[in-house]
Amino acid sequence: MLSWEEFEKVDMRVGTIVRVSDFPEARVPAYQLEIDFGPTIGIKRSSAQITKLYSKETLLGKQIIAVVNFAPKKIAHFYSEVLVLGVVQEDKEIILLQPERKAKNGYQIH
Repeated sequence: MLSWEEFEKVDMRVGTIVRVSDFPEARVPAYQLEIDFGPTIGIKRSSAQITKLYSKETLLGKQIIAVVNFAPKKIAHFYSEVLVLGVVQEDKEIILLQPERKAKNGYQIH
């Protein structure tokens, strides 16, 4: 079981997607995202396997929730710096977690 102290080490923040690119080198269809987490954290990159439920156009400007304190993970030639959070459905498609209303980029999730 995870202790409260361990959970508090996970840094989840609100960010806005500012750029979406195709990621043809990914084994599973994915996008490369650039996400603005505000002036303290800045813009971070992530790979997200969300191509079936989201178009590039609908992702631009969308706020998401992500874990921002993992070590970067190399995927093909791309370094994913944050983990975008979502609900994994039975068919393995992912529904993004989002704030219920607009929040300031970089605000922490508790």
